[in-house]
Amino acid sequence: MAEPDATTKPGTAAEPGTAVEPDGPSRPAAVPGVGAGVGADPGGPGADHVPVLVRAAAPYATAVTLAVAQGDRTAVHCHGRTARDGEPCTPDTVYELGSVTKTFTALLLAVMAARGELALDDPLERHLPPDWRPPDLRHDGPIRLLHLATHTSGLPKLPPGLLTTALPTWTSNPYVDFDDRRLRAGVARTTVRHAPGTRYGYSNYGVGLLGRLLAETGRAGYAELLADRLHRPLGLRTATCSPDARHRATGHRRGRPLPPWLIPGLPGAGAVRAGGADLLRFLRAHLSPGEGELGHALRDVQRPRLRLARSTDRLGLVWNLRRAADGRDLYFHSGATRGFTVVVGFCPQTATAVAALTNTGPALDGRFVQAAYETLKQLAKPTD
Repeated sequence: MAEPDATTKPGTAAEPGTAVEPDGPSRPAAVPGVGAGVGADPGGPGADHVPVLVRAAAPYATAVTLAVAQGDRTAVHCHGRTARDGEPCTPDTVYELGSVTKTFTALLLAVMAARGELALDDPLERHLPPDWRPPDLRHDGPIRLLHLATHTSGLPKLPPGLLTTALPTWTSNPYVDFDDRRLRAGVARTTVRHAPGTRYGYSNYGVGLLGRLLAETGRAGYAELLADRLHRPLGLRTATCSPDARHRATGHRRGRPLPPWLIPGLPGAGAVRAGGADLLRFLRAHLSPGEGELGHALRDVQRPRLRLARSTDRLGLVWNLRRAADGRDLYFHSGATRGFTVVVGFCPQTATAVAALTNTGPALDGRFVQAAYETLKQLAKPTD
């Protein structure tokens, strides 16, 4: 892989550095059996898609979970075991989410904005720790929090200095030695070579730094803020940043078991792990935001902020947004660590949500990501 935590956008080629334009006023293995959870019937929505996902995760995965909501009907289908000699998977089996973490960071940003703790237009410097030196800007205009949440900050994919520390553990835990001290040094060494807000370039660095700024502003660690502002209010029981999560699946890379993923300097880019049932609760909250600050934030992350040049795709806060031919909006994001692949998405018009998880690193051909996205497309179709 080209970077420690690469994501694949279904149906498109990566276009780092494409220009952006404003959008709107403010963008065949056998299947031995499937279990169900979250109060769902065993043959509930999505059951027919599980074999496809299991094949897409073969030959190295030992676990696949598909969590689905269609209106009031929900199901969490669990295939396999947490490891080759592990316990059977359940709706609470915990997977590493990789870059799906970024959707949690975006929602935390929106919640803190709704509470008046910050504004999306705030410049980065306003929320840096006081002894940190900001990036060197070669153009007019500051990097704003909104730019970090829409991959338009001009920051590179990875912070300076990370690749050097990543090489010894490149195939297992490339971020493990990149801590807060190294992030501080990397920010000071960063040069931004084009004006913030003018070009799209997917950046683990940008969203990871956003998580650090939110922690600084909230006067708590990133994990503590998530637990206080999101996990408890949304009723998420398994969601955590801790590598010691109970009932966790073991990640695999080409069949080799891996240690838990650690990303101490950039947790906002990829530290969250959760079970399928909790991911479904998280997604369904976006379908029924409710009132109050959290409800406002759940709506705000979905509002299109920009559209990608030479594409019909748009971006909200972190979320990718693609409009189907029949006018349905599909929000989605994928994530990967060395040992896990996860895809999440939802469709407001049909009240559909899908989370697909497996405990093997992303295949180079993107089979699991594409199969999961096709599952979302199919399940989100209107029913007669």
